Amino acid sequence: MTEPQDGGRRVASAAGLLAASVLAARLLGFARDALFAGQVGVGAAADAYFAAFMIPDILGYLLAAGAASVAVTPPYVRRLERDGPEAAARFAAVVVGNVGWLSIALTVVLWVAGEPLLRAQFGAFDEATLEETLRLMRIVLPAQIFFLTGGALRGVLMAHGVFWPQAAASVVYSAMPIVGGLLWPGTDGFAWGTLLGAAVGQWAIPVVALRRLPGAVGRMRAGPFDADFREYVWLALPLMLGLGLTTVDEWYEKWVGARVAPGAIAAITYARKLMMAPVGVVGQAVGAALLPSLTARHERGDVRGFDGLLTETLRTTLGLGLLAAAALGVLSLPLVRALYEHGEFGRANTLEVSRLLAVLACAVPGWVVQQVAVRGFYARGEMWRAMTLSTVVALAAFPVYLQAGRSGGIDGLAIASTGAISVSAAITIGWLRLRSGAPDLGLLVATGLRTTVLATLAALVTGLVLGLSELVHGNAWLALFVGAGVYGVVALVGVRLFGDGPLRAGVERVLARLGRGAGRRS
Repeated sequence: MTEPQDGGRRVASAAGLLAASVLAARLLGFARDALFAGQVGVGAAADAYFAAFMIPDILGYLLAAGAASVAVTPPYVRRLERDGPEAAARFAAVVVGNVGWLSIALTVVLWVAGEPLLRAQFGAFDEATLEETLRLMRIVLPAQIFFLTGGALRGVLMAHGVFWPQAAASVVYSAMPIVGGLLWPGTDGFAWGTLLGAAVGQWAIPVVALRRLPGAVGRMRAGPFDADFREYVWLALPLMLGLGLTTVDEWYEKWVGARVAPGAIAAITYARKLMMAPVGVVGQAVGAALLPSLTARHERGDVRGFDGLLTETLRTTLGLGLLAAAALGVLSLPLVRALYEHGEFGRANTLEVSRLLAVLACAVPGWVVQQVAVRGFYARGEMWRAMTLSTVVALAAFPVYLQAGRSGGIDGLAIASTGAISVSAAITIGWLRLRSGAPDLGLLVATGLRTTVLATLAALVTGLVLGLSELVHGNAWLALFVGAGVYGVVALVGVRLFGDGPLRAGVERVLARLGRGAGRRS
């Protein structure tokens, strides 16, 4: 058995756990969004709520909250491999300590300076909407403290092969806003639930998990000029300063959407949340599971193992991304109707959001490929190269978003988003190939073409069945159930008969995991 295949199985096992947790978190997220849509709808109040996350998200991005484990895991693994556990524990302690006090200080600053910053971003808001945005922003802002410190702790755990805290974090974080919305209807309940979810899911769970790994993290200390912390900053700095489209895409949609029309931010955000579900299940989960194994191969100088594992993983994720994109596109209307259309969310809102979802679904393959491919740079310690490239692409794309929003409204903005992320993924793959010699572009293109045909066929059959079946026209949940079933059967048969090896293996692993889960429940 070749080492890439052995590594692929280990990555698949960790990715399966993370993907299952992301799927559970996304399902909870759908429930949260459905509850929010019924209580708040699409309008100024929803715009204020979604805009309230902009400054906290920017703070998290500037301190690499979303990528804390990316900056922690490679140097931690390197110390374990070369210098032993004490050196690794010392590195983790100084990183968590410094990140903790820095995040607290910046949270206080942004709490005070929030109003002028919001006015600069959302000057088109009326005064009442702006004041509501500021109030909600101050509720959710402290959540970034838990994201930042908890992300570093989870990076340490994943370096030791412990992935369940990463899995539990997303589930708890998604569940708490539902509790808040049920106990305190309206935007306030969801905001306080978000803060509680961050404290418990993102921070408390990894703290508890680390008690089972005594010595994995040393005594917390602050040392901003410590050599270990300087190395972390050097790795994290491009993630802080760079503007990858996978992050700023949402910022662009909100900034430009605020100038399109009231409710535009809410509409594209509802569609984006649905589109991001397969991105999280496939791209984020696989990327997180892949990084430790890829880093270890690079540290050992195993070029063949590195190339084989990266190529195999990209082929699998590209195939799954194409299948997910076609499913979202053909099921966009019944999906939005079933989840959102009630209370303050009316039929006109359903048509608008489903139309946006059908466009954004085309970006799913680009999203998942980008999430995995960039790990090839991170594993090699080339954060600066990766983020310099992504920053150039992101800055070049902003005028496209702006012009598309002006000329095409919210639909033009969705088209710009889809095109930009697809181009970004292609450029990242090309640059990675030039730098590392991987992935094998011929194999990747072959997987893409073959899976596109299978996904298109499954979507056409599903659309035909839904169009001819009078039974499902008046029942959104029945239409969604029937459509998903038809698509799943056709796609599965197609993959089994005509799919390539990595995609078949990926689907079989998923089915095997589901079968084991059903057996345990029985």
